[in-house]
Amino acid sequence: MQLRADSLASHLRKELAKLYIVYGDEHLLIQETLDAIRATARAAAHTDRSIFTVERGFDWSALLGTSQAMSLFGERQLLEVRIPSGKPGKEGAEALKILAAASHPDRVVLITLPRLDAATQKTAWFTALLAAGVAIRIDRVERALLPNWISQRLTAQGQQIPPGEAGRQALQLIAERVEGNLLAAHQEIQKLGLLYPPGELSVEQIREAVLNVARYDVFKLNEAMLVGDVRRLATMLDGLRGEGEASMLVLWALVEELRVLLQLKRGVAAGRPLNTLLREQRVWGPREKLIGFATCGPVAWPL
Repeated sequence: MQLRADSLASHLRKELAKLYIVYGDEHLLIQETLDAIRATARAAAHTDRSIFTVERGFDWSALLGTSQAMSLFGERQLLEVRIPSGKPGKEGAEALKILAAASHPDRVVLITLPRLDAATQKTAWFTALLAAGVAIRIDRVERALLPNWISQRLTAQGQQIPPGEAGRQALQLIAERVEGNLLAAHQEIQKLGLLYPPGELSVEQIREAVLNVARYDVFKLNEAMLVGDVRRLATMLDGLRGEGEASMLVLWALVEELRVLLQLKRGVAAGRPLNTLLREQRVWGPREKLIGFATCGPVAWPL
């Protein structure tokens, strides 16, 4: 079954499944998810831990052999399987199906995968894992959700931002300084907990303490552009230039987004359904909402 990442804590308080699949590309949140499962497994006496990292030439028979062997000292087993490529291959696919089908009361299997595309999620091996265990998808914290994520982390360590507009500006300040670097954001939030006591933080305290550790992605420029956030777009362009990003790649990313918008505007003007046009231009996910708004919203660009 699929389990929301924010429901993991309540799930682990009730039960410990025999198989977990954790997949995504936000390393901090993946690590925290894995740590929570490991801690619960240790508390349930799963102290015989084996780790397998799947690389070229990986011996799947060794993994299956370990999964079938019991500890000489009667310890319960925690079996971790890391597949960085997300592609187990034909032999690995069969092994994973066997592993999914062979549940044992004294063994917990923890499988880690990167972000998976729709086709991979429909494969027989992933479907078998999903049917036998608990799958947790770790999504990136999008820029629009980052202030709320920061606020929740501050609250968890007993600190709050000021109410009203001052608080909104404080969260935006932190978000701007840590954008694209969630691990650094976590570290900066922890630093605030070390520097200041529990309670309300002032904007001045935040400005003095939080470093500019943002990491900008050229393929995120479209987000700022599509919502008309000129300030953020300028900041990102300055950051990419400071990081030495190739100017031709930045120019290509911007021109490509304008090309897609132009095609969509012409199609809508010709009376074609926007959903059909979005599929043709291979636009989906969060970008679909942004680009649809830029095409047909109240602030549509005059292309």
